[in-house]
Amino acid sequence: MDSLIIAQVAKVDTGDTAWMMTATALVLLMTPALGLFYAGLVRAKNSLNTFMMSISAIAIAGFTWALIGYSLAFDGTGDLIGGLHNVALHDVTFEPRDGTTIPHLVFMAFQATFCIITTALISGAVVERMRFGAWMVFAAIWSVVVYSVMAHWAFGGGWLLEGGTLDFAGGVPVEMASGFSALAAALVVGARKDYGRQALLPHNGIYVVIGAGLLWFGWFGFNGGSGFSTGHSSVLAFTNTLLTPSCSLLAWFVMDLMRGRQVTAIGAATSIIVGCVLITPAGAFISPGWAMALGFAGAVPCYAVIMLRPRTRVDETLDVLAAHGIAGFFGILFIGFFAQQNWNEISDGFVYGHIGQLGDQALAALVAALYAFVMTFLLLKGLSLVMPLRVTEYEEALGMDTVQHGEEAYPTGEGAILVSPEAGIEAEVPLAQPN
Repeated sequence: MDSLIIAQVAKVDTGDTAWMMTATALVLLMTPALGLFYAGLVRAKNSLNTFMMSISAIAIAGFTWALIGYSLAFDGTGDLIGGLHNVALHDVTFEPRDGTTIPHLVFMAFQATFCIITTALISGAVVERMRFGAWMVFAAIWSVVVYSVMAHWAFGGGWLLEGGTLDFAGGVPVEMASGFSALAAALVVGARKDYGRQALLPHNGIYVVIGAGLLWFGWFGFNGGSGFSTGHSSVLAFTNTLLTPSCSLLAWFVMDLMRGRQVTAIGAATSIIVGCVLITPAGAFISPGWAMALGFAGAVPCYAVIMLRPRTRVDETLDVLAAHGIAGFFGILFIGFFAQQNWNEISDGFVYGHIGQLGDQALAALVAALYAFVMTFLLLKGLSLVMPLRVTEYEEALGMDTVQHGEEAYPTGEGAILVSPEAGIEAEVPLAQPN
């Protein structure tokens, strides 16, 4: 009988596996979608570089995850960090991972896509001035010493998970880690040379809206796949991933109208991201009704931070802190109030009689913000001692596409190169585009 039970537990479910392979592809799609979203928000002369910063995370974080990050996050049950048994995917095979009905390889691949997009998210804080090489070195180290550690805490058997924190799909290691790391990165790298002096406007709103739409599409795999099956938790998270962003979008419309009497496309795209982030930690822990309330309520502090940030000297360029850090923080705390055991089969929140759950959530939110900020700040300060983090002001004026990649997103054939009439007297000098 015992051997029969073990065999049943260890069996791979083909339906669950098919869904998880689909979900993995959906989440991987989110990184190019993020690149498109970010590229539209910057000036034209920096759009290709901005896109490439997201794409590079696939190469960098994908490699570090397979090499060591996955093992540190999911091997063993240490309070602070995992083990080294799965280094270089040792013993990660076709057999199901403990507690799941999907192959260990599929579980690893799904989690890899989380590491990739989380790393890419931080680039939004330092676009238009950080060197591409310095970014890649930073991304490689950050994906291990920050993401893998926080993923272990929340997902891999670490102290937050064991202590009772509820985080369904990454409020701690994805959203808060990227948001508060972005703030630290912006402070260390510093502001763009034109920040506060001239309007630095998005060059392509269509890219932004399409990118946001593709991110929302991918988020159904992100949240819906975090149940690792086609069971109730995945179904609830999938449904709530429709409801919360819809409500945050509506709330943003109202706030835009109240503030400027116009509904903006950039604001609409941003609100979709905010709504998806809000429901990420809470997806399978709250009812659909509370998921809608979360969309309305959570949009307010995120909107406020986005409106206030340009009045400061902090050039956290694409508002990663507001859209991910603040939204993730709010979503984690919301669980502490409104989790319902009759929906999640685990725990109630404060409103339903379990005040301890609110304490667990508050502790996780505070520690996650602090760890991500401090570690990122120290990491970039250390890197700045051995390499320049940003381009020169002259290179920044020329544009990151030409300086860092030797390409342009929109080659015009006019004004790209100034050649002296008397060849050999002056070297070729790149000219900045007017964008």
